Amino acid sequence: MSEKYAKGEMHGCIVCGKLYHLYVVNDESGKFVDAKVMSSGGKLVPYKTRPLVACEKHAQADIESAVVRAYGMLDKDKEPE
Repeated sequence: MSEKYAKGEMHGCIVCGKLYHLYVVNDESGKFVDAKVMSSGGKLVPYKTRPLVACEKHAQADIESAVVRAYGMLDKDKEPE
């Protein structure tokens, strides 16, 4: 069974940049596993390879647009880099 490591990190909202405190879980090789938003007003944005956060007030369309703007279109068959 692989070891998992959690650490506290600050991440900005993918839409507006407001800072949120996250607990980020990585496996022993450093690959992102999961995260939890600890600050109020933030929500986790589902993304396979990195922790992303957005303000709860932003519309889902705005969040998806910001992810595409920052990381490009996601190919459903391939893992994002």
